Amino acid sequence: MFNSGFSSPINKLIIVAALGYFVDVYDLVLFGMERVASLKDILAPLYSNPKELNEQIAIIGSSLLSYQMIGMIVGGIFWGILGDKKGRLSVLFGSIIVYSIANILNGLVNDTYWYSILRFISGFGLAGELGAGITLVSESMKKEDRGIGTTIVASIGLFGAVVAGLTTILVNNWRISYFIGGGMGLLLLFLRMGVFESKIFDQVKENKAIKKGNFFYLFSHPKLVFKYLNIILIAVPVWFVMYFLVQFAPEMCKALGMKNGPTEGKYPIMVAYIGITIGDVVSGLLSQKLKSRKKVLFLFLSLTLFFCINYYLFAAISIVMFYTIIFFIGFSTGYWAVFMSSASELFGTNIRSTVATTAPNFVRGSVSLMSLAFIYFKTVFDNGNPSSAHINASIVIGVIVFILAYIACYYLEETFAKDLNYEE
Repeated sequence: MFNSGFSSPINKLIIVAALGYFVDVYDLVLFGMERVASLKDILAPLYSNPKELNEQIAIIGSSLLSYQMIGMIVGGIFWGILGDKKGRLSVLFGSIIVYSIANILNGLVNDTYWYSILRFISGFGLAGELGAGITLVSESMKKEDRGIGTTIVASIGLFGAVVAGLTTILVNNWRISYFIGGGMGLLLLFLRMGVFESKIFDQVKENKAIKKGNFFYLFSHPKLVFKYLNIILIAVPVWFVMYFLVQFAPEMCKALGMKNGPTEGKYPIMVAYIGITIGDVVSGLLSQKLKSRKKVLFLFLSLTLFFCINYYLFAAISIVMFYTIIFFIGFSTGYWAVFMSSASELFGTNIRSTVATTAPNFVRGSVSLMSLAFIYFKTVFDNGNPSSAHINASIVIGVIVFILAYIACYYLEETFAKDLNYEE
């Protein structure tokens, strides 16, 4: 299946794509882990009242996350189109340069204005690496084996969140944590020598008659729109979980009435991503064993729903129960590798990078829509009990998200071992 040795082209490609995603995820979750510490450091001189300070941290933290997600949506479209027009490699390394430099500059900010701008730029850069890496790996491997390649990329990449968590604990300085992430990204660029462009893309590149990277083509026919929406909607529950139940676990645990719960997001995020890393390996290998992406997506989507229900019912019982459920929620959302495989396999070569890059970023960007919906539903359920409104609003969003995901899974095209050498 693989050639022996790191120096073999396909092995090196997989390693570079995996390490690129590793740094990508490191930065993506680092803000969630250092949200409180960084904003407390920046805002403390402005707010002497602890209650007012905490309120501002919550408000500005949510705003900064929205800037990051908007950056990912814009970047997803930009890098996706560029990948289909100019090549997958240009995106792979261009995105790494952008988010690495932005990461370093994040460690230098002293006010929320520049923090907002740099979170947007970070999101913009982060949007490109995964789609380009997965597309390269999918187009370069045998069709029966590419699921293993994407599983390796996703699993190693997602472990970056665990390393981010350990870094924040050991270093205990949010600025240095950002410097480390940026430094890792720049070091990764030295591995670019010897990584080759996709042969499938090279065959299409010189054909001027084929329209490449036309994002709006995805909306030109109802069948294409439906297929595109299916692959996006099936993964939105992953970010519902990561946003409401993991990243903002302190707020959720407080609403559930948990005493002595987590006070910041770094530990829930780290535990969840340990579960996600294991889940990605299991889901990816299972899709190879069953020769089906669709069956595995349905199975892990159902596991995610099951553990989400358990979160609301039992997470507040004790801190041990909370982290046990968080781990299994992470494991069940570990269908991200299979989702990315499906996204890269659904469309032709001339639009493949656009889909593989925009789909995960629209999934991530759904956090902004869910956040707005959460604010609206909190006012709907506001009966003088903020905790009840908080819980009920998140449950309504969860119900909508999971219903849409199941519908999408039902209609999703099976892509296992699909020949990728074709154009739309």
